[in-house]
Amino acid sequence: MPEPPLLTMRAIVKEFPGVRALDGVDLEVRPGEVHCLLGQNGAGKSTLVKVLSGAHQPDEGEIVWYEDQTPQLTSPTAALRLGIATIYQELDLVGGLSVAMNIFLGHEQSAFGFTRRGEMSRAARELLGRLGHPEISPATEVDRLSAAARQIVSMARALSYDARLIVMDEPSAALAHDEVANLFRVIRQLTAAGVAVIYISHRLEEIREIGDRVTVLKDGRTVAAGLDARTIPTKTLVAYMTGRSYEYVFPPRPEPDDGEAPEVLRVEGLALPGIFADLSFSVRAGEIVGLAGLVGAGRSEILETVYGARRPSAGRVVLDGRTLRGGSVVAAVNAGMGLAPEERKSQGLLLLDTVAGNVSVASLRRYSRLGWLDRRREMADARREVRALDIRPDDPRRPIRTLSGGNQQKTLLARWLLKGCRLLLLDEPTRGVDVGARAELYALIRKLADSGVGIVLVSSEIPEVLGLADRVLVIREGRVIRDDDARRLDEHQVLDLVMEGSRT
Repeated sequence: MPEPPLLTMRAIVKEFPGVRALDGVDLEVRPGEVHCLLGQNGAGKSTLVKVLSGAHQPDEGEIVWYEDQTPQLTSPTAALRLGIATIYQELDLVGGLSVAMNIFLGHEQSAFGFTRRGEMSRAARELLGRLGHPEISPATEVDRLSAAARQIVSMARALSYDARLIVMDEPSAALAHDEVANLFRVIRQLTAAGVAVIYISHRLEEIREIGDRVTVLKDGRTVAAGLDARTIPTKTLVAYMTGRSYEYVFPPRPEPDDGEAPEVLRVEGLALPGIFADLSFSVRAGEIVGLAGLVGAGRSEILETVYGARRPSAGRVVLDGRTLRGGSVVAAVNAGMGLAPEERKSQGLLLLDTVAGNVSVASLRRYSRLGWLDRRREMADARREVRALDIRPDDPRRPIRTLSGGNQQKTLLARWLLKGCRLLLLDEPTRGVDVGARAELYALIRKLADSGVGIVLVSSEIPEVLGLADRVLVIREGRVIRDDDARRLDEHQVLDLVMEGSRT
């Protein structure tokens, strides 16, 4: 006889003013399985997780926790005490505190009013060893750890509550390829011990590798439940998520221009000590040049140096025939260059401002007269860009933080279109973006290139680089080891090139 479900959620409803975020969602999770929860941004995944974690109370529906026990999920602390732990994409660790203090935060081990630091340190070391990471010191401040190590600390914190179910929200978003492999190893150790995992990710290839079953949400409803993660076709998953048949392909490339479009960008002998050296490449108008390489190969640093956010030790950057002053973002922007950074929330967006404020921030001079801003003209231009890029909701006055990842990325592109940029630098433009929004971004990037904008694209997903770029620069240890037409490369070739140095 199969084991009874560890968690059953039936007909869960959650309403907010004017919005029915969950409209009868069902979810069943078994002990020791990895249950993948899929859906586009806005499908209801985050709200469902907050109901499960005790952060939100459902308006209707039933939750059954392990052998007919109806849990009192009145708060996140109550959920933790029942054995339900949630690890969010933006980890809720406290900077300045040690690993041990973070693991036992909220349920510190004490005696007679005094914290037993030695006891907590020993217990933390045991938990970290159980997760296969005895090298993480309980005394280290979490701020000094890598993203992967901080994630392990969050898992140890969950296990400190004797968690039987761990929810992981986009756990691989900030991890390198080898760190993702280690994450999967830890997850398999947990499930082998009977711990269940709800795994949320936009990366469908990860679902195949780590998942057992899949539940798909769309518009606050369960549209598919209990699918076999390893056999369900990708097209079927995408159809469930988007509500339409969808070919997972990239926009068609234009035919090569025999007349050769004018050169927009030329990088000559650029160097950044310890990162890259003697870097040279060019980009023509309407061309998408992709940078392929492992995390740490220097791709993001190349974009930042070209953009002026880092000062090179040698070389020069030429935009439309004009040599830019090294280390000056102002010079790059004034010359017609824009950057959509990898960390869009912390580096690219003004999260406390509106969509309009984020679109116009690089073009404020055009609205300034005698020290006053023409807000009406600013709003009209922002509205035009919002409609041109199909940013949803269609309201430039909306706070940017309320938009999905895909629409936030479109807002960054709208900023540089309004500025009239000739060259766009895109660093991981689809990170944290769902499948449907990815397709829209791919089409938009190609449309921008077709209009004559030169584009340099960085992505950790090699198929994305090969599918979207016209030309690919393969980067290894800060050097271009191959510069070729994307049509002449495949994923295996690129992987062989970027991994060659790590095998020696």
